[in-house]
This record gives sequence, C-alpha cells and structure tokens, in this order.
Amino acid sequence: MADDQKTRGGETPPEHAPPKVKFEIYGEEMIEKLVKSSGNSGRVYLPPDWVGRHVKIIRMD
Repeated sequence: MADDQKTRGGETPPEHAPPKVKFEIYGEEMIEKLVKSSGNSGRVYLPPDWVGRHVKIIRMD
C-alpha cells in the first residue's frame, strides 16, 4: 500500500466515504428531493417553472 493513501494514524480511509466539504451558495429557491432510479442513472423532478433555469445539485449523503 502506498504511503500517500494512509492517514496520520496509519489507517487507510474508506474509499466510499469522501471527506465532507462546506458549500456556501446564494440563490432564489431550494428544494430537497430524493433521487429516484431511472434506468442506469438517477433522476430528480423539478417544478416546470424551473425549466431553462440554471441549477446546482449538491449530494447531501
């Protein structure tokens, strides 16, 4: 195992748990939704008045 993959305690961090980061954003509205399965990917439905708008998606967990 490469030294750059080890933490200070000598443990290897789990590959499925990336470090948490803080985002500070300004916008007009916020909606929390659960991503649903759609074929080989995921899908989130948004209100029709958001069509053509610029959105940012942040994964919470």
